[in-house]
Amino acid sequence: MFSNSSLLEIYKKYREGRLAHAYLIETNNIPKLMNDLKELIKALNCPEEYQETCHKCNLCNLISKNNLPSLVTIEPEGTSIKKSQIEDLKIAFETKPIYSKYNTYIIKNAEKLNGSSANAMLKFVEEPTEGIIGFFITNNKDVMIPTIKSRCQSLVVNYESDNLLDKLNMTEEELEHYKTVIRSYLDEIENNNYINHKEFILSQFPDRKQIEAMFQIIFAIYYQNFLKQQNGGNYQELVKNFEIKENMKDIITKMNIIAKFLQDLSYNVNIELLLDKFVIEMRRIHG
Repeated sequence: MFSNSSLLEIYKKYREGRLAHAYLIETNNIPKLMNDLKELIKALNCPEEYQETCHKCNLCNLISKNNLPSLVTIEPEGTSIKKSQIEDLKIAFETKPIYSKYNTYIIKNAEKLNGSSANAMLKFVEEPTEGIIGFFITNNKDVMIPTIKSRCQSLVVNYESDNLLDKLNMTEEELEHYKTVIRSYLDEIENNNYINHKEFILSQFPDRKQIEAMFQIIFAIYYQNFLKQQNGGNYQELVKNFEIKENMKDIITKMNIIAKFLQDLSYNVNIELLLDKFVIEMRRIHG
């Protein structure tokens, strides 16, 4: 039902009648968490047994389109969340919800609560009113105001990144340099031209971590071309820059060679020997 096990646990607690009145959620991807929270809120408020494909009522549609009156999302205005925003929330939740079971609020980037807005928010978390649920969302719970933090049930919801730059922790400029070197390297291997591979690569990337990053990018190139052939669509921008004109069998074989290189690299095997072995195995595929 939910892509993250922590959110599934909240739903299980709801089914057991042990739902907390406020949750502090630290995440590395606020947009993804917001989407998942919507699914959780749909399930918590469902008048029957929640199913993602259900179309019996309009509740899920209202939540998806941010039109449910009993769901209020607050985010910073400028550099902080203002006291007036919290006062507006209090007024909105003075009455019981009409379309849902709960009045639900989401404080996005909750670390931006300032002193006055945090104090105004304390009523919700110190003296919880039945039928109100809150979610405080942050990417760093350590900087949250302690009075709020101590009164919430805390959990972490992290996501794997689909973005290559995030995975490799590099800038666009650094990635462009890697791509330039890789394009030349793969062309020389494929065309069986003479090149002193070890010296060429090590002159560009002398650090072991750089070599690892380079081959992670090479793996991504072949993997994305594999997906393109399999699904008929682009997976990431790398495909446009590195179109691999090989059959599926050869692409899979090369992916296995690259994966083995990365595995051996993690075992601290001599890099020069690994680079020699890689070139020999890649060229063997072309006979």
